[in-house]
Amino acid sequence: IEESDGKLIEDSLIQLRCHFTWKLLIEAPEIPDLENRIWEEIQSWTPNTMLNPDDVYIRVLLALKLQDEGQEAEGEKYIEEALTSISSQAYVFQYAAKFYRRKGSVDKALELLKMALETTPTSAFLHHQMGLCYRAQMIQIKEATNWQPRGQDRETVDRLVQLAICKFEKTIMLKQTFEMAYVDLAETYAEIGHHRKAEEHFQKGLRMKIFEDQLKQEIHYRYGCFQEHHGKSEDKAITHYLKEKLAKRCIHQNVRVVESVSLLGLIHKLKGEVSDALLCYERALRLAADLNPIF
Repeated sequence: IEESDGKLIEDSLIQLRCHFTWKLLIEAPEIPDLENRIWEEIQSWTPNTMLNPDDVYIRVLLALKLQDEGQEAEGEKYIEEALTSISSQAYVFQYAAKFYRRKGSVDKALELLKMALETTPTSAFLHHQMGLCYRAQMIQIKEATNWQPRGQDRETVDRLVQLAICKFEKTIMLKQTFEMAYVDLAETYAEIGHHRKAEEHFQKGLRMKIFEDQLKQEIHYRYGCFQEHHGKSEDKAITHYLKEKLAKRCIHQNVRVVESVSLLGLIHKLKGEVSDALLCYERALRLAADLNPIF
């Protein structure tokens, strides 16, 4: 590959380590030494080297990174290469499925997840991803019917909701510390008007010991949304939205600056403000480089 292309991919992997590792460790704790594997791959690179053709795992991670940066077509090339490799394993299928779900190709994602489940039926991550797929299909139908499905569409929505709930509950049964499964289950109950059950599962997620600031922020933000739109409690909504203000205050006080800027990036991303999110992530990377040359 050209030197410039090699540098682009190398830079992407380095950023991938910053942006994805915490999420992947939360979602897939069954994969050991994840961060070390990514960093060792990065350190072994030179501008004139290709990705290790046997390391399909790195390819799917890079694909997710490219997708996150708006280069979905380029990312899909890596996904296709990984899926055609004879060394493809369940963890490749599961992250490829995540790529296709985010692309909107939910049927393809479900196909891959079912293949992965054949070899790892007790993976909490896989059941969680299937739940997200069923919920995505439900939302697609609701959007297509102007949020008022009737007849066959209504029946399909009800079926998909139950499938999603079943998968999220299975996830929690397999891994009781899977924080986001409680949040996703709560939001699914809220979709069908079961607000008491939604509140119950939100509270379970909020009571858990969470050390990752970004994960904590996301849970509080989504609970704030629930209170605003379903709970009819402006006070509770405001309380949880104040996490955003706290992150901004940390930046102004120069306290945990890198973490705070990254947190603001997540907040912008949750609001759909992609450009502002990317600016925050880029600033966080520059700050991290100043504080610690290893990044």
